[in-house]
Amino acid sequence: MSEGQVTNPRPRDDVAFEDVTDSSFVYEFGGPIGAAAMMLGFPLLMAYQFLCVYDNGGHFLLPDSFSDIAAWAGRMGQRYWEIAAPSWTGARIYLGFTFFMVGLAFVCPGPVMYGYKLPSLGGQRLAYKCNALWSWWVAVITALALHFTGLFRLTQIIDNLGPIMSVAMLWSFFLAGAVYAVTVARNAKHRASGNVIYDYCMGVCLNPRIGTLDMKLFTELRVPWPMLFFISLSCAFKQYEELGHVAPELVFMVLAHWLYANACNKGEECVITSWDIFYELESWYLLFWNLAGVPFSYCYTSIYVLKNGPMGFSVLWNILCFTLLIVGYFFWDTGNSQRNRFRMYWNNTLIKRNAFPQLPMSFIDDAKYLQTQHGNKMLIDGWYAYVRKPHYTADLVMSLSWGLIAGFGSFFPYFYLTFFLIVLVHRVGRDDARCARKYGSDWDLYMATVPWKFVPYVY
Repeated sequence: MSEGQVTNPRPRDDVAFEDVTDSSFVYEFGGPIGAAAMMLGFPLLMAYQFLCVYDNGGHFLLPDSFSDIAAWAGRMGQRYWEIAAPSWTGARIYLGFTFFMVGLAFVCPGPVMYGYKLPSLGGQRLAYKCNALWSWWVAVITALALHFTGLFRLTQIIDNLGPIMSVAMLWSFFLAGAVYAVTVARNAKHRASGNVIYDYCMGVCLNPRIGTLDMKLFTELRVPWPMLFFISLSCAFKQYEELGHVAPELVFMVLAHWLYANACNKGEECVITSWDIFYELESWYLLFWNLAGVPFSYCYTSIYVLKNGPMGFSVLWNILCFTLLIVGYFFWDTGNSQRNRFRMYWNNTLIKRNAFPQLPMSFIDDAKYLQTQHGNKMLIDGWYAYVRKPHYTADLVMSLSWGLIAGFGSFFPYFYLTFFLIVLVHRVGRDDARCARKYGSDWDLYMATVPWKFVPYVY
């Protein structure tokens, strides 16, 4: 967990200004109607999938006939309330963890990094205390200590998963409302549409902060992925209590979610130059998905294999799944590291961190790039010499392995893969259009130099 040294933490002033204009606005996701549909549909989808996986063995719950739809909806609502209504136990677990992580964000050591120049701040750069790695490890050690001393058994997470999820959804609605209200009261709205429903959903606040704590960076890294890991770990402890051992598929899921959570937190300094941090608005959309959607929708494989396992797959099948996971993780971790550390190098904020695991090919010395008239540089080296989005390809491989380890008896272990594909189609299309407007002929040259998006010579 050594943090290394920042040789020159303040970036050069001659780095290209990230000139995304704050006045630009375009409706996304179908405008106000689409925003309202998402705010209604996502919680209902999560509630439905929870009942299917947690309460029905991973099978779809459907009405008996068309005329049964209303009665079926009533039965579903009643059953959800019986096993997943918000409770004080759920609130103590979820909010206790959240505020514990907030406290760690203020007290744990870590380097101070600087982001891009922001047009909204007149070209100033925000400082970020990157101590997520220490916070993550303190949280893991604390959770294990509480479990093995009996002060808080981690199996309480899976036993109370429904109430915890409900609290998380309510908390995200409340927090989004608070951010929106404070931003409006301070007359500090960015890229607002003027429609309250849409602006609440998609956000009007660019850089919400509580003191030195950046809310966007915190909610993207320090709650969703650690919470997802603890859900899977809870499933493993639960299976050990019931069977006296942990099956390979749950070992796989604990490893998979540990790798993902650990990578997100050990690479926190790389995230501050990402589109999500310097441009996206803090919104219901981001808060709901980070605080509720990620931990309670990406955990379906762990719940499914707990409820239906041990799965009893062959050694060969398990080896295939573990191999896909490890290979996918290697290219995902190194791919993200290559592109972000390339940016940091030219932003003069690159630091060396001895965070575990350190992988080869994470940084490219003397990386090749295309210089744009805009001033930015496009990486065309490492994995980015072959495809434009290698980190997405690797992420898809990992998400596929998360489904395969559960077999083919249910759709829900493949929800993450399905949802991720949909998100990628939207995000890649949006990114390509933005870059074409921003870079013009330089983007055409880049597309000709690296013509493949995800898989060389395929697509």
